Amino acid sequence: MSTQYPEYIDLQPAARAQGTVRLPGSKSISNRILLLAALAQGTTEVIDLLASDDTHVMLNALRSLGIAWDEKQDGSHTVHTVQGGAGSFPNRTADLFMGNAGTAIRPLTAALAVIGGEYTVHGVPRMHERPIGDLVDALNDVGAKIDYTGNKGYPPLHIHAGQFTQSRLSVRGDVSSQFLTALLMVAPLMARTHDITIAVVGELISKPYIEITLNLMRRFGVQVEQDGWQAFTIRAGQQYQSPGVIHVEGDASSASYFLAAGAISGGPVRVEGVGSQSIQGDVRFAEALQQMGAKITMGDNWIEASADAPLKAVDMDFNHIPDAAMTIAVAALFADGTTTLRNIASWRVKETDRIAAMATELRKVGAIIEEGPDYLKVTPPAQIGTAAIDTYDDHRMAMCFSLASLNGKLRNGNTMRINDPKCVAKTFPEYFAAFAAIAK
Repeated sequence: MSTQYPEYIDLQPAARAQGTVRLPGSKSISNRILLLAALAQGTTEVIDLLASDDTHVMLNALRSLGIAWDEKQDGSHTVHTVQGGAGSFPNRTADLFMGNAGTAIRPLTAALAVIGGEYTVHGVPRMHERPIGDLVDALNDVGAKIDYTGNKGYPPLHIHAGQFTQSRLSVRGDVSSQFLTALLMVAPLMARTHDITIAVVGELISKPYIEITLNLMRRFGVQVEQDGWQAFTIRAGQQYQSPGVIHVEGDASSASYFLAAGAISGGPVRVEGVGSQSIQGDVRFAEALQQMGAKITMGDNWIEASADAPLKAVDMDFNHIPDAAMTIAVAALFADGTTTLRNIASWRVKETDRIAAMATELRKVGAIIEEGPDYLKVTPPAQIGTAAIDTYDDHRMAMCFSLASLNGKLRNGNTMRINDPKCVAKTFPEYFAAFAAIAK
């Protein structure tokens, strides 16, 4: 990425946030589309792919696997042309570095295991602490040959050619929805001669992310039959076919920071790239802001947030939007009482332990915090104290805490320091420039 980052950024107090932000492409959609395009028959033009660390590692991995792609500018749009491998990868041996991109390593691991070959898959140290055991167990149980080369249950991995004959797989749904996404995306490769059913063991978290997966699989010509959220069947003989051209929506998780800025400080702030037609569950973040008293308006491809009174504290279940829910934890600094975020256990296995990190940093600015295994309670301070916010190499920590500089609740003359701002390159390299453009 070309953006240069200082060691820290000091944000000045801003009384109001107003304006319009064009969102970068969705990370979740970008990496899913790249893998589907690589597995499809035909050539796919991907318009407005997210340019970030996470998509960069996926593109590099696909090139290492022999999938040809190129990138060009067409006016204000980027176009990535991906030559599909028709259900296979030309290179059957590769050493793949996946950074800290869960949306890349998990589906790609499943694809490599089913296609077969000799592959090593690894990432940054934090990636080697993020669980992948449920996915590996599900694949090994039906004939894959995946070995752990470090700690059991975690990357790095060594993948060998396996033998898939069974028609039913089971995977736990309560740690990460990415495990089910990975199996769904490779199921057509396993269903060449017989139907494949994937059963979910336990409660499935983050269901809206599975909706994204199913929607994009349909765009590439594969239908999945659902039995509620407990079982998914892929009929034999389906193959991914390129849709020709596919557009990447703006990132709904990234929209949350700007919408919250409008709600916290009056606004209006409009985001362009997501709206009522979005396939991303994180657009439902707007509903959480509405419950806090914000005024939300929405078109097909835009959402706008404003407010004419202080935010109200809420007590809500955020299992369906875990990433965007982090923004609520910081918006709670501006609410009229104690806000409770429930059912967020998945935060603990993300880029960092987000419950612990959020509790630590919110206490620095004066909030009273109660932290539980799967919940967080935030009681705001009368005024926000100046602090140096540590970001834990987690893009969402950096973006969330930019909001603490808003609404005049940070004393004049004080600043909000964000350490290691380069972590935003994971999904939104230009975030701080976009934030500065709306913070008045």
